[in-house]
Amino acid sequence: MKVVGFSFIKNAEICDYPIREAIQSILPLCDEVIVTVGKSNDNTLALVRDIHPRKIKIIETIWDDNLREGGRVMAVETDKAFQAISEDADWCFYIQADEIVHENSLNAIRESMLKWKDDTRVEGLLLDFIHFYGSYNYVADAYNWHRNEIRIIRNDKSIFSYKDSMGFRKQPNGKLQVKNSGGLIHHYTAVKSPEQMMNKTKAFTALFHSDEKLQEQFGNNTDYDFHKIDSLKKFKGTHPALMLERINRMNWNFEFDTSKSKMKLKYRIRKWIEQLTGKNIGEYKNYKLL
Repeated sequence: MKVVGFSFIKNAEICDYPIREAIQSILPLCDEVIVTVGKSNDNTLALVRDIHPRKIKIIETIWDDNLREGGRVMAVETDKAFQAISEDADWCFYIQADEIVHENSLNAIRESMLKWKDDTRVEGLLLDFIHFYGSYNYVADAYNWHRNEIRIIRNDKSIFSYKDSMGFRKQPNGKLQVKNSGGLIHHYTAVKSPEQMMNKTKAFTALFHSDEKLQEQFGNNTDYDFHKIDSLKKFKGTHPALMLERINRMNWNFEFDTSKSKMKLKYRIRKWIEQLTGKNIGEYKNYKLL
């Protein structure tokens, strides 16, 4: 079984993306990893080259600033990496720059890929997500955060990155048929210093909106206000070992009173129904679970 990873990145240092840890987290399962590296204003290219010189294949790109609607440029960069994967690969493992696969789930993922490799009905595999916010001690628990998403796809070039690269679909626009992989991703999208979080937020928002809209939304603000979040809960698990050095370097403080949730009423109702019935009513699923 041959597995090839793929990802994209730009301005990793400026936006404090843990791209090194993200790629390293899938390397034990991958024969190689293809990364499209956009022209950056920092040392992103050297950083990615240094991760694993033998296994990492880099495609240098220039992001199209005209593809702002819906964050389309991220899907385009994802597709560039996917299309570069050789025909002899069985599975393609997608990882974004702030996603870390927990090492405790690597065996389960490997077993799932082996189990479903020859079953052509299975076009992709889901991984579960935990979304961290503000610090490494809190995770989001409202329903506007995805619980799982497709991160492993069959090497079928009719599959494409969907919308802003969050998931995948198959031409012309069909949802993939998937199985659960048993894997877990820690998503550190909003764990940075207030200054770096503002840098990342501005850069990310610029992929969707005009410069005028950016100025209107952020002005000259230099620090991000983490307390605008609606609802969090304390994290009680373990972090991936790859993240421990980064966690130990944390140099800001964030506290949140988990008893004072501001979760929207519709999410409170959904949580109550789920606790009562075990069903998550209205959950968005960009896939068909076999």
